[in-house]
Amino acid sequence: MSVADRSQKKSGGLGETVSVIVQALLLALVIRTLLFQPFSIPSGSMRPTLLEGDYLFVTKWAYGYSRYSLPLSPDLFSGRIWGSDPERGDVVVFKFPPNPSLDYIKRVIGLPGDRVQVKDGVLYINDEAVQREKIGEITNPDITETDRPVDVYRETLPNGVSYDTLDLTPNSAGDNTREFVVPEGHYFMMGDNRDNSADSRFTVGFVPEDHLVGRANIIFFSIAGGASPLEIWKWPSEMRPSRLFNFVK
Repeated sequence: MSVADRSQKKSGGLGETVSVIVQALLLALVIRTLLFQPFSIPSGSMRPTLLEGDYLFVTKWAYGYSRYSLPLSPDLFSGRIWGSDPERGDVVVFKFPPNPSLDYIKRVIGLPGDRVQVKDGVLYINDEAVQREKIGEITNPDITETDRPVDVYRETLPNGVSYDTLDLTPNSAGDNTREFVVPEGHYFMMGDNRDNSADSRFTVGFVPEDHLVGRANIIFFSIAGGASPLEIWKWPSEMRPSRLFNFVK
């Protein structure tokens, strides 16, 4: 084989490698933009449903697409395309309205037109108390983030969706609120960790529909102790096997 042939073969091999890499990156971009986006839980506001160190997939097509569905959120169009409405009780990733560069995750409590209020720790939607039943206590600090027993309440929304909430502190700032009237095209979000959640009762406010990123779907990895998934040597002691591949409810 001549020098020219070897050079041509080497150039062709390099070109094929670059082409495969570019195609793989484009495919990953399409999947992340249109189908699934990985998301890590950054805070304890959704305890006990979601814990810090949970890694989950967010279904991007669940509510259609807006500018915030795209990387860097370019201002290419307004509103949503192929949109569908979230259901009450969905766990949703959305852009923080005061600063859309930040991702938040909460539960949809109020739909457009709803009147939402919390009175003495009980959630009211349109003047009707949401069913709330104490089901016990949690003593595991990995779930509660505290070294004392925490009361757990099961809430059941009007559409039948049930989930557990934590009551860290009786008579906390979020246990008694004004009545919120959800505007058209907006949603009222709350964290399941009711006494430790910056949500629509406080700084988040009403969330515009075009700020919705997607619905939380499935936990694909979970690790405790603030460890990174890349710290493989910590997996035997810190990984939470019981949470792997659990659907988010």
